[in-house]
Amino acid sequence: MELTQTLKAFIEEGQDWERKNTSVKGVSIIRLPATKNRPASLAIDINPIGEHGLPMKKKGVMIMNATELAAFRAAFTNEKVDGLIKALEEVLPERKAAAAKSSKTDVVQI
Repeated sequence: MELTQTLKAFIEEGQDWERKNTSVKGVSIIRLPATKNRPASLAIDINPIGEHGLPMKKKGVMIMNATELAAFRAAFTNEKVDGLIKALEEVLPERKAAAAKSSKTDVVQI
């Protein structure tokens, strides 16, 4: 089935807030419920997968159109953002230490 046909079927037959994973790790499609002002729609949810196969954040970034995607790309590729995160890590070194510790946690197999 072609991608557009799959998406049309998902918006018509999917449940509200249902999530479908894609072949790109950390990228999924979410069916948003209808509201008073708009019909049900779809959004891309981006939440990168960490070392242990779990999402890095509790909530990902929801993108609903090409304009939003372009705006996020521009922000993420801005060199000033790299400088800002380096400055944050210098001011708050415990964030970097916490991230290093969390990657070494044991996983209990059930």
